[in-house]
Amino acid sequence: MAASFADLVGRRVGIYGLGVEGRASLAKLTAMGITPVLVDDRPDPAGPPGVLPTHGGGLEALGELDVVLKAPGISRYDEAIVDLASRGVEVRGGLGLWLAGVDPSTVICVTGTKGKSTTTSVLAHLLGGLGIDVLLAGNIGVVPWGPAVAPAQLTVVETSSFQVTDLEVGPSLVAVTSLGQDHLDWHRTLERYHDDKLSLLSLDGVTHGLVSTQPALLEAVRSRNLEVELCPPGALDVDLTERLGLVGAHNVANVAVARRLLEHQLGPQAPDRLLEAAVGFAPLESRFCRLEPLGGIEVIEDSLATNPLPTIAGIESLGDRRVALLVGGQDRGVDYQPLGDALAQRHAPTLLVAMPDNGARIAEACSAGNVEVVQVADLDEGVEVALGWAAPDGVVLLSPAAPSFGRFANYADRAAQFRAAIDARR
Repeated sequence: MAASFADLVGRRVGIYGLGVEGRASLAKLTAMGITPVLVDDRPDPAGPPGVLPTHGGGLEALGELDVVLKAPGISRYDEAIVDLASRGVEVRGGLGLWLAGVDPSTVICVTGTKGKSTTTSVLAHLLGGLGIDVLLAGNIGVVPWGPAVAPAQLTVVETSSFQVTDLEVGPSLVAVTSLGQDHLDWHRTLERYHDDKLSLLSLDGVTHGLVSTQPALLEAVRSRNLEVELCPPGALDVDLTERLGLVGAHNVANVAVARRLLEHQLGPQAPDRLLEAAVGFAPLESRFCRLEPLGGIEVIEDSLATNPLPTIAGIESLGDRRVALLVGGQDRGVDYQPLGDALAQRHAPTLLVAMPDNGARIAEACSAGNVEVVQVADLDEGVEVALGWAAPDGVVLLSPAAPSFGRFANYADRAAQFRAAIDARR
C-alpha cells in the first residue's frame, strides 16, 4: 500500500527544500503534530526558523531520518538523493503522499512536455461552467494538501515530470498532452525523461489513460506497449478552442484532451452546454499572447515557451507571415534540430534573433532554408532588431524555446521586460 501523510505519524521526518510545496508540507505536518527536520540549499532568513543549510549539516541530518519529503526541483537522480535512498531513508514527494490518501476518482492528473497548463486550466474552467466544484492544483494552481486549502468535489492537477516520479499510485483518470525534450538536467537522459513522463499512464489505480495524437507521443506510447485512449481533435474541439479565445492547432489538440477527460468524468455533454461553459475563459499569461500592434507589426509574447515544442507550434500557427523570432535562454541541453527543421519548411522569410545564453547554439540548428540569423547581446537589442526587420507588416514573436532563469527571475519577468521594450518604442 502506498504511503500517505497519515503514515508519517510516529516516524522521523525531514523536509528537503522549503519552496511552495515544502512550506505546505511543513504546515501539514505541523497540523498533524509532527516536527520535521528542515533543510534547504539557501535557507531564507525570513522563512521558518531552524532550517539547516544543505552543505552545513543538512544532508547529514537527513541521513538519520526515516522519511524525507523532497522538493520537486531536487532531482531524484542527484547523488545526495541516491545516497539517502541507499541508506534506507524513504525519499518521497508531497503529491504522492497526498494522492495516496484521497479518493482517486476525485482527482485528474495531466502531464506533458507542453500543453499541460492549458489543458488543465481549460478542463477546470469547463467543469466549473458545468456546475462542478473544482480545484485547480499542482504547478499551475495551489498545493492541494495545504491545510488552508478546502477540499473540492474534483481536483485537477497539472503534474510535472518532477512530481510524477514521486507517485506510487495514480488517480483513476490521467492524460499526457505531448512529448518532447525538456529538463534533461533533472532527468539526466532523454530516455529517462520520457520514461518518467509516461510512467503516469501505468501507475497503480489508473483506469483510464488518455493521450493526444502528437506523433512523438504516439510513437513513444506504442514503443512501450502502453494501453491508452487517443484523443483526435474534432469539429467540436475547433469550436470550443475558438470560444475559449485560444489559437493554433496545438490548442485544438489540448482542448480535445480536456473535453475527453471531462466526458470520462461526467459523461457525454451536449455541444451547446460545453460551448456555454467555455465562455469567460482567461487564457494563460505569456502563452502566445497577442499584444497591441506596433503600427502594422503584430507583436506576440510567448515567454512560457521554454522548449522547442511550443515555439514550433506558435510558428506553424502563423502560416506564411514574415516572422522575427526571438529565441534563447538557459541551456538545458535539449536538441534544437526539430525547431530548425520546422523553420526550414517555412516559405515566408524568418529572422532568428538569437539571445543569450544559448541563442548561438539554437542558431546552429536553425540556419537552413529561408532563415536569416542575427545574434544580439540582450532582449532589448533583440526587440530593436526584430522590429526593424519586421516593418512594415510582419510579426515579432518572443518564443524563446528555453527557460528564463539566469538573466531573468522567471518567465513572467522575461515577459514583462519584453512588453516594456515594445512599449518604449511605441
